[in-house]
Amino acid sequence: MDRRKFIKTTCSACVPASLLSSFVLNACTPTQYITGQLDKDGLIVNKDQFKIGDKGSFASFIVVRNENLLFPICIYRFNESDYSAIWLKCAHMGAEVNVVGDTLQCPAHGSEYNNRGVVTNGPAVSNLRTFPVVVRQNDLFIDLRKQS
Repeated sequence: MDRRKFIKTTCSACVPASLLSSFVLNACTPTQYITGQLDKDGLIVNKDQFKIGDKGSFASFIVVRNENLLFPICIYRFNESDYSAIWLKCAHMGAEVNVVGDTLQCPAHGSEYNNRGVVTNGPAVSNLRTFPVVVRQNDLFIDLRKQS
C-alpha cells in the first residue's frame, strides 16, 4: 500500500472515532447541583461553582435545586459576564424539564428548548421562563422578581 492510500484509509477511520470519544466524554460530564442562597429578592450563586478542578476549565451549566423553589433553575455560563438563568418548568404542561448539555428536554411530551430557554421543538409554543442575571464581583444574582 502506498503512503497516500495508507494515510487516507487510517485517518478516515480515526477521525470519526476521535469525534465520537469527544462527544461521549462531554456527555459524561456530571451535572453540578447546588442549593444557592435565597434572599428576599432572588438567588445568589458563587461563580466558582462553575469551576471544574484546578485547571481553569468551567462547566457550561449548573442546576440550582433548593427546597424553597418550586422547580430547579439551570444557569448556563457563556463567558465570564454572560449567563442565562432558566426555570425548569415546561411551558407546555408544567413538567420538570431535563438538562441535556445545551438542550433542555421535557420528558412528558418531548418539547425542547435551547440554552437560552427558547423553544426549538414543540408541542410547546412558549419559551421557558428566564430570569435576569447580574454579575456582582464573584457572585451571580438571579432576580426572581422579574422575567427577562
